[in-house]
Amino acid sequence: MATEKKMDESAFGAIAKEITAYGELIRTNQDEKQAAMDEFDKEKKRYRMGKISKKALISSSKKVNKEISRLDKSIRKDIFRLSKVSQQAKKFAKRQAPKSFRATLAGMRHPSKKVKKKK
Repeated sequence: MATEKKMDESAFGAIAKEITAYGELIRTNQDEKQAAMDEFDKEKKRYRMGKISKKALISSSKKVNKEISRLDKSIRKDIFRLSKVSQQAKKFAKRQAPKSFRATLAGMRHPSKKVKKKK
């Protein structure tokens, strides 16, 4: 009796969940970066209004630059990890290529590949 390949849905589901998790992590880091940039904009406005000193603004800019750099590294690392997991999903999907079958009067047949004879 001929049987077709069957995908292991739970294994593929685990890969899909991992892809989703990395996507959420990237988005979270992007939101943190935006919040840091917005916070610095507020600090700059406070400096312009005379509420904080130039020294405090310089200190804040160093802190924000360090935070942005850390977040950029984290985002790049997560993108790399996401790429690796998506490659796993692609390989998994490629393994699901269907087998060729032919229906004959004798039943289902898996046609063997014909070998060309050398002359």
